[in-house]
Amino acid sequence: CWEKLDYSPVSWREYFDQMEDVSVGPADSRDVFRIYKAGSDGPLLVLLHGGGHSALSWAVFTTAISSRVTCRVLAMDLRGHGATMVRQSDDFSTQTMSSDVANVIRACYGETAPPIILIGHGVGGAIAVHTASNMLLPSTMGLVSIDVVEGSAMDALHSIQNFLKGRPKSFKSMDHAIEWSVKSGQIRNLESARVSMVGQIIRCEVEEADTLEQASPVTDVVVERNEEFYDQSYVSDKENTTSEVSLSKGQSVYKWRIDLSKSEKYWDGWFRGTSNLFLACNLPKLLLLAGIDRLDRDLTIGQMQGKFMMQVLPPCGHAVQEDKPDKVRDGPKKF
Repeated sequence: CWEKLDYSPVSWREYFDQMEDVSVGPADSRDVFRIYKAGSDGPLLVLLHGGGHSALSWAVFTTAISSRVTCRVLAMDLRGHGATMVRQSDDFSTQTMSSDVANVIRACYGETAPPIILIGHGVGGAIAVHTASNMLLPSTMGLVSIDVVEGSAMDALHSIQNFLKGRPKSFKSMDHAIEWSVKSGQIRNLESARVSMVGQIIRCEVEEADTLEQASPVTDVVVERNEEFYDQSYVSDKENTTSEVSLSKGQSVYKWRIDLSKSEKYWDGWFRGTSNLFLACNLPKLLLLAGIDRLDRDLTIGQMQGKFMMQVLPPCGHAVQEDKPDKVRDGPKKF
């Protein structure tokens, strides 16, 4: 018999101590970055999420690491993501995004930032590498890159658009979105999905009678809550056929906060050259991988030469710090 799972959202307060909106830039044209903080002593872990996610994807990791290491955590919503509001929300260049990180830390700590360990996942990992490489934060003492390998990232770029086209455009409720994220395999840890999906989707009022497009497996699963569902149908490159659910004016619907497909022109720049930049950073470095097969040539040679520490995690999806927070937690402890 199936145990009824709870897909309701959980507050950030369960994992972080504070939420702040940090203003950056001149008074008449400020950008406002959403950050979440935990801890008051020790080195500062600056956490940078992957594309389409938000700072809340680090919630379960924050609790896991705080329970084992005396540290401070600052997780930020990158521009265009989560609750961050910037004027040029479509500028996703590595230069702009790494400057954002430095500006937020400066706004929080002035010129006396504590020792920093930059930890980034996916695109956030590439931004962490660029931030460290350009020495934008002088107190940086360590770099952790999670599942960022230039070779495999470049190979995967073609399939990202197919993934984006294949997922539902919207959901009837936050619970449905959380259920989809777990059952589709996007996030394989229900506890994390319940806190982090809130940063990925947003409630919108339906302007006029509208049709809600759902990827075909989801209408069975998410709307009718069919529990006997496996995630294979989401992991294909095929574009799913869609079926529609009609909505009347005044009803609310949940949509993705960011249209990632519009950032496509930056994808190449995020990852090209990151392996060598990572290797050239004169810092203690750790690469966390979801599978050994992801290593490219430059990193394989660097690993053989002992230029960085590497840890391969047990089978998990790309959202490593959400799927296996305890395993990821054990990485930065090595510093």
